[in-house]
Amino acid sequence: MTEFERELSTLIRACYPLIYLQTAEEARAEELIKRLAQGRSKRLHVWTLTRGYEPPIPAPRDAESSRPLAPELEAIAQLLRLQDDALVVLKDFHPYLSDTRVIRLLRDLYPRLQRTRRTVIFLSPLLKLPAELEKQITVLEMPLPTREEIAHKIEEILLALKASPSEVRAALSPQELDELVSAAQGLTMDEIENVCARSIVEHKSLRVDAILSEKRQIVRKSGVLEYYDARETMQDVGGLELLKEWLRKRRAALSQEARAFGLPAPKGVLLLGVQGTGKSLSAKAIANLWSLPMLRLDVGRVFGSLVGASEANMRAAIRTAEAVAPCILWIDELEKGFAGVQGSGVSDSGTTARVFATFLTWMQDKRAPVFVVATANDVSQLPPELLRKGRFDEIFFIDLPTPAEREQIFTIHLRKRGRDPQQYALKKLAQATDGFSGAEIEQVVVAGLFSAFDAGRELTTEDMLEEARHTVPLSVMMREEIEELRTWAQLRTRPASRRTPEKNTRRARK
Repeated sequence: MTEFERELSTLIRACYPLIYLQTAEEARAEELIKRLAQGRSKRLHVWTLTRGYEPPIPAPRDAESSRPLAPELEAIAQLLRLQDDALVVLKDFHPYLSDTRVIRLLRDLYPRLQRTRRTVIFLSPLLKLPAELEKQITVLEMPLPTREEIAHKIEEILLALKASPSEVRAALSPQELDELVSAAQGLTMDEIENVCARSIVEHKSLRVDAILSEKRQIVRKSGVLEYYDARETMQDVGGLELLKEWLRKRRAALSQEARAFGLPAPKGVLLLGVQGTGKSLSAKAIANLWSLPMLRLDVGRVFGSLVGASEANMRAAIRTAEAVAPCILWIDELEKGFAGVQGSGVSDSGTTARVFATFLTWMQDKRAPVFVVATANDVSQLPPELLRKGRFDEIFFIDLPTPAEREQIFTIHLRKRGRDPQQYALKKLAQATDGFSGAEIEQVVVAGLFSAFDAGRELTTEDMLEEARHTVPLSVMMREEIEELRTWAQLRTRPASRRTPEKNTRRARK
C-alpha cells in the first residue's frame, strides 16, 4: 500500500465527512476507493450527472412525492436519506460547488454525516473549493503511478503479449524493463496503456522512444514549456573537458541504482560565461548524453496579464516538468527572465518576485528527478539568492576557448559541413582567431564558405583567415565587461576548461 492509499484509508476509517480527491485518473481512483470500501464493508454509491447514483439510494417507504430538483441538488438531497454505512463518490461535482444552494445543502448535511459516520468523496480533475466549505472539506491530490505500479502494469502487458499468438517481442531484459519504467514515470495509467499499445502496433515491441513521444504531448498541452528535440551531442562541443567530465560522472545519477547507493538526485547546473562560448549548446548536449527528454522554460510565457496568472503558470510549469521527470529543464539566459526582481514591488506589484520565489523554493526542495540547466551571460543581473549553494549543484564558468579548443571548434564545424579538417591549417586558424568565441569561429567558417562558393571553388584556409582578419570579436568590443566577469568568476565558480585561456586578446593589446 502506497503512502497516498494509507492516507485515504485513514481518512475513511476515521469517517471524515467530506473529502475532495483531485485526480485526472478517474478509473484508477474509483478502483482504489472500491477496494477500501470493500475492506471496511461499506456500501459504495457512485454519482454522475448522466446516470445518477449507481446503485440507487433507496427512498424511505413513507417518502412523499415532491417537486423534482435540479440533478446536483437532488444528488445532495438523496444523501440525507442514506440509511446504511455507506461511502459516496460524486464525480465531476466541482462546477456545482459555486451554487449557493448546493453550498447550503452541504453545510446542512455535514453534521448529519458526522453523526452517522459516513463519508462523501468529491472526485474531480480540478480543484474548485468554495470559501464557505474550506473548513469542512479535506483535500487530497492523488499522485501519479509509482515505479512499482508502472512496473507491474508493464509486466501485465508483457504477460498478455506472451500469451497471445503474435510476432511481438514480449521478452525484455531487466535493464530494458527499468528503462521503460523510468521513461513511463509521469504518465497516467491510461497514458501508459495507450502508448504501449501504440508502440506494439508501430514497432512490434515496447520501446522507450514511443513513451517519450507521449511525454511530448503532455508538454504541448502545458502551454508554458516547450519540448526540445535535442540533436546536439557532446561531440559537437569543443573543449570544456572539466564540464564534460562532471556531467559524465553524473550520467546515471537519476537512476534507481544511484538512489540505492545513497546518492541524492542532482539538482542542476548553472553555466555562466561569455556570450557565444557554447553554454546553450552544452545544455542541449546534456539531454543526449543522459538520454533524457529536454524541456525548455520560456520565462516570458510565464507572465500573464491576469492577477495571479503568472504564479499559476509557474506552478503549472513545475508540475509538468515533474510529470515528465526524469528530464532536463533548460532555462536559457536566466538573468533576462528574472530581471527586475529587486524592484518588482514597485514595477509590477511584486509579480516577478513571487514567481521567482516559487521557482527558488522548488529548486531548493524538489524531490522529482528534474535536472535544471540554466545559462546566463550577465552575473550582475542575477539575484544573489539564486547563486547560493543548494540551488544548483555547481556553477561553471565558460570562458573564451584556448588555442587547442579553437582547433577543436574549427574541426567540428568543418566536419559538420562535409570538409576534411586535415586539409586545413588548423593551428594557423587557431592563432588567427585569438579572442574569438565558438560562435564567432563558426561564422568564420560559414563566411569562408560563402566566399569560396561565390568564387566557384573549394574552401581554403586563406578564405577563413581573411574572414578572421575582418572580424572584430566580442572580446574586443566588450573587453572591460569580460574582464570584470572573469575577475568575479575566478573565486566564485568552477572552470569548465582545464586551462585558462589568454586573458588579453591580440587585438585588445593593440
